[in-house]
Amino acid sequence: MATTNPQVETVSSSADKAKLAAAGVLVVGAVAAFYLLAAQPLWLRVVALLVLLAAAVGVFLVSETGKQLIAFGQDSARETKKVVWPSRKEAMQMTGYVFAFVLVMALFLWLTDKTLEWVLYDLVLGWRR
Repeated sequence: MATTNPQVETVSSSADKAKLAAAGVLVVGAVAAFYLLAAQPLWLRVVALLVLLAAAVGVFLVSETGKQLIAFGQDSARETKKVVWPSRKEAMQMTGYVFAFVLVMALFLWLTDKTLEWVLYDLVLGWRR
């Protein structure tokens, strides 16, 4: 059974599509300007690149997609503030449990490997004497 999220909207206006296209053109223009200004000093090329990229970001952020991205970032930040982090003592205990488990598992796998090696090579095949 497929469920749909009522908050997801895939309909975008032609003005929104134009904003996204303009942002894309500005990004391409920024890169093109950087290389077309090869005869100019590096600082001027970098300034042109950064100005055009900033304009592209600005145009993107005023589009509906950009507004959704900003809202997503704000929601993510709000959810991150709700996280209850473990205390130092709890973190150290859990780290100790993980190390102990890894050590026990490594010993178990090593013993299993050596037992199978002994059974196969010594008992079954008789290759070692």
